[in-house]
Amino acid sequence: MTRIYTRTGDAGETGLFGGGRVFKDDLRVEAYGSVDELNAVIGVARSLEIDPEVDRHLARVQEELFCVGSELATPSQAKARSAIPAVEGAWSDVLEKVIDGWEAEIPALTRFLLPGGSPSGAALHVARCACRRAERRVVALHRQAPVERAVLVYLNRLSDFLFVAARVANHRAKAPEVLWEPKRG
Repeated sequence: MTRIYTRTGDAGETGLFGGGRVFKDDLRVEAYGSVDELNAVIGVARSLEIDPEVDRHLARVQEELFCVGSELATPSQAKARSAIPAVEGAWSDVLEKVIDGWEAEIPALTRFLLPGGSPSGAALHVARCACRRAERRVVALHRQAPVERAVLVYLNRLSDFLFVAARVANHRAKAPEVLWEPKRG
């Protein structure tokens, strides 16, 4: 029987794909860990009652995020680099096309929204925030060890996609969006 625990991380280190060990708070681990967290949050959103078309796009995004995480978990000089699927620039193009189509369906925004709405819409707002955190972690890593441009573009576009997906999920569920009304004085 293979056990899930290895005890190799008990001293606060973890292994990278392709070899090498780093501390668990290393920027690379923070980056791919944040992408993994984002993927899990999207999984929660998908577990809720969600529009089938939105769900189909989210399923693709989850697959793509595994590739993003693999890219981030593998240092550029590692021989294992050739074994991982590349993050493709075309993925961002697909996100943009979906965003454009969805934005034609929902009312234009003139003010900020408070996150919420339907359970799936609210979960997608959480996913957007998790995506922005992952993006910040990847940018921090990029300042130390260059990250493929396609990864940076993808995460930036994905947060926009998740925002619009939340709005579409709410719109299709007929859940009202709450506009932020700043209190004055």
